[in-house]
Amino acid sequence: MTKLYYVHDPMCSWCWGFAPVLKQLLAALPSDIEVRRLLGGLAVDSDAPMPMEMQTMLQETWRRIEKKIPDTKFNFDFWTQCQPRRSTYPSCRAVIAARQQEEDFDEKMTKAIQVAYYQQARNPSDLETLSELADELGLDVMKFKCDMLSPETQQQLENEMALSRELYAESFPSLVLQVGTSTRGVPIDYNNATPMLELINKLTEA
Repeated sequence: MTKLYYVHDPMCSWCWGFAPVLKQLLAALPSDIEVRRLLGGLAVDSDAPMPMEMQTMLQETWRRIEKKIPDTKFNFDFWTQCQPRRSTYPSCRAVIAARQQEEDFDEKMTKAIQVAYYQQARNPSDLETLSELADELGLDVMKFKCDMLSPETQQQLENEMALSRELYAESFPSLVLQVGTSTRGVPIDYNNATPMLELINKLTEA
């Protein structure tokens, strides 16, 4: 069994920048490679306002990403129109809750969170925003809310974070290829899928 693990967080700005190239990579993968998406969980639940120092640091990160990945753009209105919190676990649980209704909604909810956060200046740390996104995606919103708040969903998140650590995927995004019982990290290229695809093909053919 050959698997490619993609470890991410819906509110990871580098994951947003990587999304277009990731899509190209996954479309070009050999059909016998199973892709598994794992939520890494950047920041625990918190109702505390984000300190100004961290807000400044993250805005600088957004500018750095825009320079490194020219096609990536951020809407900086978020920092004046929302109350930022350093809390990404809610958005991670939202992806799990969406996935429980249909597997394809894992990727769809992730993208909806990214667009809301980085393009529409909406706060995915808020349950209200996440519920609105579930409705926009056509999910059963009542079931979504119940699943988001359930102990089982939190346990699933903890399981995925634990597996990410076992795979030594300690930064987001990360790609880890498993061939049989061996694993190997695939270096991220934010602007070109070809080097990653070539390495994956080389490792699977070895």
